[in-house]
Amino acid sequence: MIPGCEPFSSLGGPDGVLVLHGFTGNPQSMRPLAERCANNGWSVELPRLPGHGTSVEDMQATGWTDWAGAALAAYDQLASRCARVAVIGLSMGGGLTAFVGEQRPDAAALVFVNPMVKPYDAELRQAMADLIAAGLETVESIGSDIKKDGGQELSYDATPIACGLSLMDGLDTVYRELSQLSAPAVVFTSREDHVVDPVNSTELVAAMTGPVEHHWLENSYHVATLDNDAPFIEETTIRFLQGVFA
Repeated sequence: MIPGCEPFSSLGGPDGVLVLHGFTGNPQSMRPLAERCANNGWSVELPRLPGHGTSVEDMQATGWTDWAGAALAAYDQLASRCARVAVIGLSMGGGLTAFVGEQRPDAAALVFVNPMVKPYDAELRQAMADLIAAGLETVESIGSDIKKDGGQELSYDATPIACGLSLMDGLDTVYRELSQLSAPAVVFTSREDHVVDPVNSTELVAAMTGPVEHHWLENSYHVATLDNDAPFIEETTIRFLQGVFA
């Protein structure tokens, strides 16, 4: 395991928070937010998703089924010992948050940070498949898209193409079922994001049927949880969850 990429777990009170990191990332990107939740007295689980936080080669042996299965298992484990459970996710972790919310409608609340919920169109996915057919396994890294000086995400230095296609296949169903999300939600969206188009957030907000707060971030890029707007994300999330768990 890459140092700093360890999962985080905290045994707190009767309410729980599941925190999910992004594609080619690891728990480091969500650790500060998870710790803020733990310091507020909640039970917290921040798993390291399969194939992440070790090597690109490890990730190439995994796909959506592995990541979604791990997220759902972590939710169920937390729910088995907590009265209520909220879910927070960044990027692909946002897509997984939507997946968990669709599969577990008893989720108390959902928090999304620059979520990826909309799969690529057929033309782009075919282009990815063509690259694989030509023998190319990876493309340049999508990690560490951070505006803050000195900010760094401990993400992989390459992006496995086959894993990206698997992600798109998984998001096909997630995207179609977004209207099932009725839990109270907060969505944070960076105006300038070089990884996930903000249209993911606007379409998510439009599709959800429960109460939604949508906050635009003016001073962060994709990994906003490690960027200039991180304090705002943390404070707003804590305040929101305090209201949900009151």
